[in-house]
Amino acid sequence: MTENAWTRWPSREALGRAGTSRPRRILAWAVRVLVLAMLMWGAYHQRHMGVQGVAAGMAGVVVAGVLAWGLFRTTYQHRLVPSLVLMCALMALAAGAEAAGFQGGALVIWCGCAITGLERLPLGAALPVTTTCLAAYSAFNNDVWMTTAATVAGMALAGYVLRLDAEARGNAQRLLAQERAARAAEAESAALAERARIAREIHDVLAHSLSAQLVHLEAARLLIENGADRDRILERVVAARGMARDGLAETRQALSALRGELTPLEDFLSDLVSGADGAEVTVTGERRPLPAEASQAVRRVAQEALTNVRKHAQGAKVQLRLDYSEHEVTLDVRDSGGRPGELTGSGGGYGLLGMRERAELLGGSLDAGPGEEGFVVTLKVPV
Repeated sequence: MTENAWTRWPSREALGRAGTSRPRRILAWAVRVLVLAMLMWGAYHQRHMGVQGVAAGMAGVVVAGVLAWGLFRTTYQHRLVPSLVLMCALMALAAGAEAAGFQGGALVIWCGCAITGLERLPLGAALPVTTTCLAAYSAFNNDVWMTTAATVAGMALAGYVLRLDAEARGNAQRLLAQERAARAAEAESAALAERARIAREIHDVLAHSLSAQLVHLEAARLLIENGADRDRILERVVAARGMARDGLAETRQALSALRGELTPLEDFLSDLVSGADGAEVTVTGERRPLPAEASQAVRRVAQEALTNVRKHAQGAKVQLRLDYSEHEVTLDVRDSGGRPGELTGSGGGYGLLGMRERAELLGGSLDAGPGEEGFVVTLKVPV
């Protein structure tokens, strides 16, 4: 059956105490103490009943407290039948108190049941309960009819206002829980993205240094086993040392990037080609700082492209062109072609693929292929 306004319970957040301010809790306890005092006064005020009558009244107060506690628990658990049973028990207790002469206590119980039912039960069940309790209050109250009518209307209005207030508090609690969950998910997503960025940086450093070192060291091992002369072996060891030095420098750059301490992109590219013969850098457009991810992508693609030139086109002239446009930055690396280098077979062939994935993660693109003379790598990253 589809739940509607008549069968829907107030939420557990509304029926619970979470989100209730301290002044409100103090007021609630003050009301409970006042009700208990009225019940106690009703029990002791009947002097003509003697000790046994007063004891019976006190027992009734205790029973009423236990039943009210159970009612609060069952309504919080959204159990309709036990809640109605407890409500009927309270109403029967009020009827018994009225018959025994404890009119004050009976009126308090009827009023409490009327307000509590309207505040905590589904409307379809709350209206009959509240109507019955208020009718009993009106029938046994000794005030003039206008006072009784005003009291009945005020209690009905108070119960409904308390219901609306509790539902508003419950909605606020749910929204707060959803916001906290969204913030936790956002923080987790940011942490995962940062881990992925660190993993990419470490992968790039290893791909640019350790694989080349391994090739040189393996070649040195083979030369030693074949009894090659000292100069050829030393050449390979020196080359491996140079690769290790370059890898250490790249590691420092990666750590600086992770800390947000990036050198200007133009200076980085100039330093990158400073040790390469026949390589030059051209920068066009209005220079401006780039986001860390975009700047790092440009740096890595430039490194990978120059590494590929050293591997596959030794002696080629290289032109790096960095162009700043309004919405994107473009890096164009093209070489004039040359002879394959001794490191042609090194690496797994995943460098440009990793750069393309990095560009796509940023919403950009990377194209690599033969040009008019040599090889062309073009990276476009939105900024």
